[in-house]
Amino acid sequence: MDKIGLTYNTEKEQIVIPEYGRCIQEMIKKLPEIEDRQQRTEAARYIISLMAQMNPQVKESSDYEHKLWDHLHIISGHKLDVDSPFAPPKPITQRNKPQHIGYQNHEIRYGHYGHYLSKMIEAASKEENDEVRDALALSLAALMKRDYLEWNKSVVNDQIIFDDLKNISNGRLVVTDESKLDNNPETSGRMQQQRQQQQQGKKKKKKVPNLKANMNNPNNPAYKLRMQQLGKM
Repeated sequence: MDKIGLTYNTEKEQIVIPEYGRCIQEMIKKLPEIEDRQQRTEAARYIISLMAQMNPQVKESSDYEHKLWDHLHIISGHKLDVDSPFAPPKPITQRNKPQHIGYQNHEIRYGHYGHYLSKMIEAASKEENDEVRDALALSLAALMKRDYLEWNKSVVNDQIIFDDLKNISNGRLVVTDESKLDNNPETSGRMQQQRQQQQQGKKKKKKVPNLKANMNNPNNPAYKLRMQQLGKM
């Protein structure tokens, strides 16, 4: 907008250190215009006190004064000539932008199982021992079903898992149709253990003796004592 006296911050110079605001930056830019070195130094000390007020949390560090003088030189563009109690910091050279590390472009046939599970299947398919390979196939099938249920919360048919395992391993890992996988392999063992603990923790109810029936039993000592008190014995 071309209106007189109307300016926007986006049109002004960028703030070097936003914590101190634009006013502090404008004051620092005016310091080189003071010709007398002593007066320029006194003005710099006054701006340092204002910077401490604008950013009071800087006082939490032990060397906060040194830090404020460094910020003063940085905001001035390292062009300030004053009697500073600390040596001015060296200008930071412009650093080149680091190269992009790139993204992993693994070709996964079944994305919901993940790359690492595919690597595990590849390693297990190289096992020569048949019994070990079958045990690994069943364990990997359980992991595959767990990962499958993370993407699809509905129940999945075990045969789908077995077919996917066979396809990924190029026919090396085969699970028999008699094997069954739990719908939640991660928690099934834990739930079964909790059920066993609950069953073991249940206390058996003690049978409470029937006092009325025992009082009519002649062999009961309480019955004999009662009869004696009544004078019948």
